[in-house]
Parts: sequence; C-alpha cells; structure tokens
Amino acid sequence: MKFFKTTLAVATALGATFAAMPAAAQVNGIAISNPEAVMLNSQARIAAYEAIDTANESLYQQMEAVQREMATLQQSLDTNSDNQLSDAEVQAQPSVVAQLEQKEQQIVQMAQPIARAQAYVLEQLLADYPNARNQVMQQKNVQMLLTPEVVQYAPDTADVTKDILAALNQRMPSVATQVPADWRASQTAVTLQQRMQQLIVGIAQRQAIAAAMQQQQQTAQPQAPAQPTGR
Repeated sequence: MKFFKTTLAVATALGATFAAMPAAAQVNGIAISNPEAVMLNSQARIAAYEAIDTANESLYQQMEAVQREMATLQQSLDTNSDNQLSDAEVQAQPSVVAQLEQKEQQIVQMAQPIARAQAYVLEQLLADYPNARNQVMQQKNVQMLLTPEVVQYAPDTADVTKDILAALNQRMPSVATQVPADWRASQTAVTLQQRMQQLIVGIAQRQAIAAAMQQQQQTAQPQAPAQPTGR
C-alpha cells in the first residue's frame, strides 16, 4: 500500500490540467460538468490537504518506515532472486506472509486520521457544492446539467465545470481541517475521499514516469564535442 501526500507539484499539475479545459457556456439549456474535477481543483481542498500533510508529517514518516520494512520482507520471500514471487516461495514462508499482512494492516490504521481529516474537508465542500452548482445554472439559464460519462458528444462550450469551480472557490475559499471529536463521515464523503486519493496517486505516478522518461532522453542525448582551447 502506498499513501501519497498531496504535494505542491501534484496540486500544480491539477491546476495545469484543469486550465487546459475550454471556456464554458451552456448550449440550448443543456450543460456538462464534472463534479470530481471541481472537488479536485477546489482551492479550499488543495490548501486543506496540504495543511493536513504538514500536520501529519511524522505520521507519513512512520508509514514510510513500515513500507520499507515490508519491502525487505517481500525481498526475503524471493529466494531465487528473480524479482518475482511464485506461489511456492510465498507458501514456503507463512510467517513472513503473516508479518506482511500485519504491517499492511498497521499502515491502514496509521492512515485513518489522515483519511478522516480529508473526508471532513470534502464533507464541507459537498455541503456547499449544490449551491455553487445552482448559482451557475441560474446565471447561465441551464435547465439540464449532465456529467461527461453520460454524454456521447457535446461542443466544448457546453462544459460549465470551470464556472462551478469558480463559484465554489468564491463561496468557500477555505475549510476547517480540525475534525470534531463527535463527527461521523457520510458514505458520500468517504467514497469521494477514496476517489480523490486515487486521482492524486495516479497524477503522482504519471509525473514520476514522465520525469523518468525525460531523464532517460537527456541521458541518451549525445554530448557535444569539447571545443579546442588555446592557439
């Protein structure tokens, strides 16, 4: 299990991706919006997630330490050193497998305060999202608002996601990150928190791959011959 922090680089990538979306305007009373994109790019969410990361830095370090322990255990299972685990290798060391399962559960438990704080952030945004959405629908005279998944084709101008994001940012520029002791997350907030984490992890992984490919390309470029010096 890998638990990614919301780094500034990821947040910047989210903003760059979103900025590439076309200008929005409704078409014949029908418009499209992506609620996940609104939540993902909300300035309140980005700032709150960064604050949560900062407050839990020591917890992240502990989880990373456990992950390193898991990597060592996994390597010990690979008795023939082929970087692959066969069923026979796994079955041969049940005690190591049990340790791995225990440590994986340990990471899940350690991550709970972070996930809970993130869900609390999203719950606050979810509460005001309908108001931001309705505000845009009224301003643009939108009678029907669809998600991209149910639309086979629509002109770029039908997308009002950026408008809803702007409205939500104006209405809710910040949210609280300190979770009340008696607060219980809704299933909607829990599901959205998990989805946000998936998207953030995916973006971080794509960034890592792109950076690795760029480094390989730079390494492969032939070096210019040294220029002669002197007379």
